[in-house]
Amino acid sequence: MNDRIWTIGRILKWTEGYFADKGLESPRLDAEVLLSHVLKKQRIYLYVHFDEPLQPEELAAYREMVKKRVMHVPVAYILGEREFMGLTFKVTPDTLIPRPDTEILVQAAIDRLKAMPASDDTALHIADIGTGTGAICLSVLHYLPQATAETVDISPAARAVAEENAEQLGLADRITFHTGDLLVPLAGRTFAAILSNPPYIPEADIGTLAPEVRTKEPHTALSGGADGLDFYRRLAAEAPQMLAPNGFLAFEVGIHQARDVAALAKANPLIGKTEILPDYAGIDRVVVAWRKE
Repeated sequence: MNDRIWTIGRILKWTEGYFADKGLESPRLDAEVLLSHVLKKQRIYLYVHFDEPLQPEELAAYREMVKKRVMHVPVAYILGEREFMGLTFKVTPDTLIPRPDTEILVQAAIDRLKAMPASDDTALHIADIGTGTGAICLSVLHYLPQATAETVDISPAARAVAEENAEQLGLADRITFHTGDLLVPLAGRTFAAILSNPPYIPEADIGTLAPEVRTKEPHTALSGGADGLDFYRRLAAEAPQMLAPNGFLAFEVGIHQARDVAALAKANPLIGKTEILPDYAGIDRVVVAWRKE
């Protein structure tokens, strides 16, 4: 970028070409999202005001974002936030970036919790294992005002981000945070539902992921062991006994993992039935396993 006058339209066109040359997957979208953030405007504003010149401070801030993006820093980390289920969540490199497909898990949980009979005040007490930003459990709490939650993450830094999101969304009084290994901090408790989007990438596949994921997102939130199923094995073995009668487990899973995860759940004698739900692309993405009465 030289010192000539940079209008919105001109700088978007330049950035799109620059990002494309660097091999970024969504050059135009990334350019628009970053510039919208700098200008504190909706993306539609860019099209209506394409002849508007950028102020020097806006151009400087945008340049810094462009530099980070060509180093494969994900857009969400550059902005420090990500929208999920219509809510805005703080994200940092200590947390996995919430994906649209995870909304399938959240909506499945909300729909099934809504259908449960409200027998007592604890009927809609849920757990979120490996909470990261808190996007899963906090979205459920937002859309189910009667629900309460407990979350676990092994990373104190991730837990801190989730706690900040809970405060920001006005949900801190309905959620308890724990730092620890999977279900260990929740011993002795009972839940209507236990939700998890655990690490599920087979270790050998980590190297094939996009640089934004492979080098920038936390490895502990990606790797699921040799076959990607390590965490599901533990959860399927240990979680059903912590469910109330007719409660359910709901897991996000990787490509081609749904049947294996459902089989792991069915192997537990407390599980009566399982469901497999597709994502927006038709890929089996969520496994729901119900405890018997």
